[in-house]
Amino acid sequence: MAMRRTEEGAGKGRGQHAGRRRLTARDWADAALAAMAERGLAAVAVEPLAARLGTTKGSFYWHFTNREALIEAALERWEEICTEEIITAVEAEPDPERRLRTLLRQATTSAADDPLEVSLLATAAHPQVAAVLGRVTERRIGYVAQLFEELGFPGPEARTRGLLAYSSYLGHTQLAHAVPQALPPAAESDAYLESVMDTLLRR
Repeated sequence: MAMRRTEEGAGKGRGQHAGRRRLTARDWADAALAAMAERGLAAVAVEPLAARLGTTKGSFYWHFTNREALIEAALERWEEICTEEIITAVEAEPDPERRLRTLLRQATTSAADDPLEVSLLATAAHPQVAAVLGRVTERRIGYVAQLFEELGFPGPEARTRGLLAYSSYLGHTQLAHAVPQALPPAAESDAYLESVMDTLLRR
């Protein structure tokens, strides 16, 4: 996830102090997510993030009591952006099969370009990360299972297929970052993902 450049940081870089907007808790959370994507959870430290945002530690303590509170806010932001907003977007498609295919294609393609998910999985032992991964995993698998149910699969089978679909997504994501040459080339990626869905939908 690319961190947007804040007006405060831009103003400081030009030596302009008047009219700068005050950084929000969301700005800090987004900056923390960007740092996690680049260098893992250990990169979430107040002073480097303040420098990145072009502000001081005082801004941090205006919004958060400590580093753990910032990590919690960043993880909740990730949950919102990478799960809830995606589900809301695909819900605009009335056909459950097209919804399912669009979801798998878009989520897989996005995760392959964004190291954040892999970074979080690598720190799954951290209590705060473990908690959000548990919620997100259950939400994602549950939603995909719901789509399979809408397509006529019985509840237990829909759950199994939802788990298989999510396992495929995670496996593809891990390979994309660790061993990308194992995956089909970009020109064949869409066809490959469609074949995965064809297999998952086979009755």
